[in-house]
Amino acid sequence: MPEYVYIHIPFCRRKCLYCAFSSITNTALIPEYLKSLKSEIRTFYKGEKLKTLYFGGGTPSLLDAKQIDGILKCFDIQKDTEVTIEINPDSADKSFFKELRSIGINRLSVGVQSFDDSILQSIGRLHDSFKAAETLKTALDTGFSNISTDFIYGLPSQSLESFISDLNTAIELGVSHISLYGLKIEEDTPFSNNPPKNIADPDMQADMYTAAIDFLKAKCFLHYEISNFSIPGNESKHNLNYWNCGEYYGFGAAAHGYVNGVRYENNRNIQKYISNPLKKTSTHTLSLNEKLEEAVFLGLRRGDGINFSDFEEKFGIDFKTKYSAQLDKYKDFFVFTPENCFFNTKGFLVSNIILSDFLE
Repeated sequence: MPEYVYIHIPFCRRKCLYCAFSSITNTALIPEYLKSLKSEIRTFYKGEKLKTLYFGGGTPSLLDAKQIDGILKCFDIQKDTEVTIEINPDSADKSFFKELRSIGINRLSVGVQSFDDSILQSIGRLHDSFKAAETLKTALDTGFSNISTDFIYGLPSQSLESFISDLNTAIELGVSHISLYGLKIEEDTPFSNNPPKNIADPDMQADMYTAAIDFLKAKCFLHYEISNFSIPGNESKHNLNYWNCGEYYGFGAAAHGYVNGVRYENNRNIQKYISNPLKKTSTHTLSLNEKLEEAVFLGLRRGDGINFSDFEEKFGIDFKTKYSAQLDKYKDFFVFTPENCFFNTKGFLVSNIILSDFLE
């Protein structure tokens, strides 16, 4: 049974202009939502000792510490359980961080996105650069040592130099984990209806990504997944479980889960979820071939790629033999060792194209 839990908190003070995640601004619904969330947890969670628990959103830091603690008390959390909460700089202060520490939160994921005030304003963020830096400093001062930051590249009027400067600022402030995401104009977002000007073209985004890889490597950050970098030992255990095709519970509106070989999705409509939190809008039992494809697709997202002996032990298949045509076709995009194969930087840049060739 799963030892990993994702909890979706779908509330924000304001929707960012690029955001396609399931969230609403009607925070008055939070008490009703939490009641339904706990009902779902009590019904499906089987009391496993957890290795990780992750609060995502939305903006989970809109909940107060008592509300968060009420959710944590639904689970069997150990001293070594990684417990992460996503934080927006506009919704956290010193007293809040102290309360989070006291109830067992031990990892933060802070949505910085940029340290450039004009860029932050242009994408609809509520915080400014000073507040972002102050949030990271305060989190460290209150005892958090495992802090991740999110950044977006390809933002309006963003230069390669300013992007790298943002990463350097975060490192100087003491973060141990960085996640990078290229700007995409998603459907049904304000940016899709009114596209921003002066955004990076695909070539510039590629230059920003490769420059970030080189810069973070020089700063001793491990590139352990296509979008994620960490000081060794600070990798996200929760996300590694996804990329290792591990099972996990997903609780809350729009949450996805994977239990007993079945992938499921909860209702994206928050009101409908509140009315019936036990109903799954979709369930799908994975076939052996689907599990095989997921192992390849997700495995090659990792920095260490596919381990040949692990793959054969799990599926009874020699990876190099089965995919010999693809590996030969794209040999310039891989690094091969006796134990494994993984993308080089060129491979990561065109990974979607390459991975589509591995899927039958």
